[in-house]
Amino acid sequence: MPTDFGAPGAHLIGLVGAGIGPSLSPALHEREAHELGLRYQYRRLDLLELGVGPDRIGDLLAAARLTGYTGLNVTHPVKQAVIAHLDALSEEAAVLGAVNTVLFKGGKAVGYNTDASGFARSAMGGLAGARLDRVVLLGAGGAGAAVAHALLGIGAGHVHVLDLDAHRSARLVDALGAHFGRERITAGPAGGFAAALEGADGLVHATPTGMAAHPGTAVPPELLHPGLWVAEVVYFPLETELLAAARAAGCRVLDGGRMAVYQAVDSFRLFTGTEPDADRMLRHFDALAAAR
Repeated sequence: MPTDFGAPGAHLIGLVGAGIGPSLSPALHEREAHELGLRYQYRRLDLLELGVGPDRIGDLLAAARLTGYTGLNVTHPVKQAVIAHLDALSEEAAVLGAVNTVLFKGGKAVGYNTDASGFARSAMGGLAGARLDRVVLLGAGGAGAAVAHALLGIGAGHVHVLDLDAHRSARLVDALGAHFGRERITAGPAGGFAAALEGADGLVHATPTGMAAHPGTAVPPELLHPGLWVAEVVYFPLETELLAAARAAGCRVLDGGRMAVYQAVDSFRLFTGTEPDADRMLRHFDALAAAR
């Protein structure tokens, strides 16, 4: 892999987050760059390995700028904390209050959100024909905000958000309600699973629970039934405990893999100015996931 990343057309990219060792993003990005003949290196900047907390995201951002990074992907737990350290936001990132892609350009650090477009494209393919009249969303953090935006954007009639932090879910409802219509999104207590799922068409899980570093399931399996579709944002592991329980209950399911690929497609385009081959990236993701 070439190392002259100060040269025109070369790209040094980083992923910032906690417990990101299993992430397939480096291999996914680098393989597509190789196919396109681009000089491209993608590095993990794991907060746990570096021994720093989320409050140091500003320092990591500044260091990446000085080192000559083209940009960064950011994930849990800094999708919202990073905003205070950016010079500008895309319109969508500003509405969502969450960033997963930072581009260094023209001396500025600009934040974007490709999670929303990634989930929208994933859902339109993986849940084609599914009812979207009423959807329950668990999690109002960075990923949850993106999913809520995506669901409303593809035509969900009503999204009901559950989160342990009532203030965070209320802020999300206010922001997206102003954008899509206040009657289309509401919030409720995180413990109100049973009531929320009554009459719901689908459930989207958008918290870290189920990740390799945070095993378990945030949803009581006994509340799942065949009339409910279940979508997951977590993709490592690809088959979370929630998805396994949903399959056993007869639910239609959507794993987090396609969202991971499609958000990577949009991030790659921002970083390089080159259109990646989404189908090829999907095939490569499947091969990487199978090998793991």
